[in-house]
Amino acid sequence: MPDAPPPALRRAIGLPRATAMVVGIIVGASIFVQPSVVTARMPTAGGALLVWCVAGALTLLGSLVTAELASAWPRSGGVYVFLRDGYSPALGFLWGWAMFWSMHSGIVAAIAVVAARYVGTWIPLGDAGTRAVAIAAIGALTGVNVLGVRQGSAVQAALTCVKVLAVVLIVAVGFIAHPRAAPANAPDGSATPSAFVAALVAGLFAYGGWHMVSYAAEETVDAARTIPRALLVGTVAVTALYVGVNAAYLRVLPLGTLRGSTRVVADFADATLGGAGAQIMAALVVLSALGAMNGVILAGPRVYLAMARDGLLFRRLGTVHARFRTPHVALVAQAVWSSVLVATGSYRALFTRVVYTEWIFFGLMAASLLWLRRRPDYRPVFRAWGGAATPVVFAAASLVIVAMQLVDQPRDGAIGLLLVLVGLPVYWIRGRAPSHDSSTETSPRAVLVDEGP
Repeated sequence: MPDAPPPALRRAIGLPRATAMVVGIIVGASIFVQPSVVTARMPTAGGALLVWCVAGALTLLGSLVTAELASAWPRSGGVYVFLRDGYSPALGFLWGWAMFWSMHSGIVAAIAVVAARYVGTWIPLGDAGTRAVAIAAIGALTGVNVLGVRQGSAVQAALTCVKVLAVVLIVAVGFIAHPRAAPANAPDGSATPSAFVAALVAGLFAYGGWHMVSYAAEETVDAARTIPRALLVGTVAVTALYVGVNAAYLRVLPLGTLRGSTRVVADFADATLGGAGAQIMAALVVLSALGAMNGVILAGPRVYLAMARDGLLFRRLGTVHARFRTPHVALVAQAVWSSVLVATGSYRALFTRVVYTEWIFFGLMAASLLWLRRRPDYRPVFRAWGGAATPVVFAAASLVIVAMQLVDQPRDGAIGLLLVLVGLPVYWIRGRAPSHDSSTETSPRAVLVDEGP
């Protein structure tokens, strides 16, 4: 008898859950920290709000680029696939290399530690206890995602709904339940172009993760249409939430207080709700952190699965669980390495030095549209609005972000770039290009059939 075909991934992510992934991954703990960084560089409340609007608009441009590429190549791996097929397997490998060893695993570790620290608001935790709680959170959410993409996306949707409601509540409290505090926010100077760009980079950090929904394309129903819709709806929704919540912060807190705050939402809650502020802040940050972490945990292993299929990683990482239909080995590998980063505390140095390099890949991804659109075999279901202007503006913005990092922190920037480039010898040592067989890959048109959960 012929061998049974290997188990396939299960399509269980519809538009609501895909949108929840976009919103839930973006809205993490950063929105409760980054406003102070943005306002520290902007002298007026209006200028600060403009930064959040422009950052949202740039994120929308990136989402449009990703949406078009995802509709052309709706396969597991997302950005990895776009770089592999738009440029070369080596560039795709560098993306996955940086993802596993620093960027995404580092994000998981960093968010887990943030959540654990705020759990300490209710339960006293020392350093060892904080690390233990962080590792336990990684293990628990990984376990949920091993059980099935339906379960993982359901947890994502639930956490996203809760924290979106919480953010809406902050806006409501700021505009309805608190008296106007207009005199405190008078301008104290004018913004320079360099200050605006620096504030914009800080704002864009809080919008990070919008691209990750593309990683799970093979588990998304009608992926070529669902992913673009989820990206557009999710990005616009997050921009509205961010502008609203920052307007609420600025209405309640003086600019000077906001600039110097290390716990913006706590100061806001203290000013509006009194002594319960710390408890409310802790609950909100923990929920937001868990939601963002679950989304990253769900998304990342789909890249490692795609790379293993191409022969760029151990084949075992491309295994799909026979019962749960999830990349369980890749999920466990990610959890183990993220836990090591938590236990050793090394995630901070890795993440902060390397995370800016993802903008190099984003810029290249956007620029690829300029010639992909001329290829006869490139047939996206969705076309990014704005013609050539969309990828050009986004690629230029990506270049500015990278240049600013290298100018502001040349040593850390160079180390981060070197850590990424170390992947090239690893790729060459393997001695061959990827072994994926393009004849077996799903065409963009074929995936429009809803295979059901």
